[in-house]
Amino acid sequence: MRNLIPSKSSRALARTLALPLCLLLLACGDQGGDSDTESTGADSDSGATGDTPTTGDSGGEQSGVLVGTFRVELIAPVAATADSPETPGKTTVLGKLYDGAYPGQIIWEEGTKVGDCRLLTPRVPFCNTPCGGSAVCVEDDTCEDYPLSGSAGTVTVKGLNTEDGKSEFTMTPIANNYQAPATAKLSYPAFAEGDTISMTASGDRFAAFKLSGTGIAPLALTNKSFALAPDQALTLTWTPAAEPSRSTLHVKLDISHHGGSKGMISCDTPDTGSLELGAPLITELLGLGAAGFPTIVVTRQSVGSTTIAEGRVDLVLASSLEYAVQVPGITSCTDDIDCSDGQTCQSDLTCQ
Repeated sequence: MRNLIPSKSSRALARTLALPLCLLLLACGDQGGDSDTESTGADSDSGATGDTPTTGDSGGEQSGVLVGTFRVELIAPVAATADSPETPGKTTVLGKLYDGAYPGQIIWEEGTKVGDCRLLTPRVPFCNTPCGGSAVCVEDDTCEDYPLSGSAGTVTVKGLNTEDGKSEFTMTPIANNYQAPATAKLSYPAFAEGDTISMTASGDRFAAFKLSGTGIAPLALTNKSFALAPDQALTLTWTPAAEPSRSTLHVKLDISHHGGSKGMISCDTPDTGSLELGAPLITELLGLGAAGFPTIVVTRQSVGSTTIAEGRVDLVLASSLEYAVQVPGITSCTDDIDCSDGQTCQSDLTCQ
């Protein structure tokens, strides 16, 4: 597996365009890279569509507004290259709770839909009166206060295996952020497909609750080359889950994020091993424009949920892979030396 080399330029806009889960977990990725390489790791907005109903730990459907997420991420190992040593795989745990839904600065408007995929285009609301540092503009001339984070007390985690052979540990919030303590170094992967993982909060600012979820296998794609062309569908294939009903695949194809995202294709599909992104969607996305280092992010995840007074809390078990995408006419760059024929590297990381 080859490593996706981080871009040297600022990617503040890419962070701004991330969906609410990124803010909930404070764990956004920041990656760019070569046009024919791949990366592994969490894509924080995968599947994080705010108030999307999910299956709760009681087996019923939960549909409250998302106010908290505990995310267990399998980050795959990266093979050594001429420039860097091998990076071992790891399992991470991050969690955060708010007293309300976290507002987004971007409104993603749904356009063409084909099968399990849809084209989303961004709209940025404008408020004549600035919202200030404690609120955000969520619709034209409409400000919404940021929610406040808080503690749910000590969280006892069961079903995640540590390198010293234990399968239970506790997390105490630090500045209202939850993560596995240094004394609980997690193995990779820290669970097997089908295992039950649970988190039980003792209660504090937020009431006590219990979450449980089902372990997934690390995602493994069987096609790893992604070339886009007008009027041509893009097919993804992967090793399916043993029980496809227990997990889903989320796909985000964004070919313009380094220049200010003009749109993306977003898909949610059963974990059966294949997905086609329809030709009309690919054609429309290409027509919106592209920037340097376009990528596709594929995430396998299972979600367990519960509700507290403030809203819904999710336990997400995820495994993500990010791959570079080839777009006609686009040569990606981080410096003029990457360009040829007298071209220079532009602010959107393309040679022109």
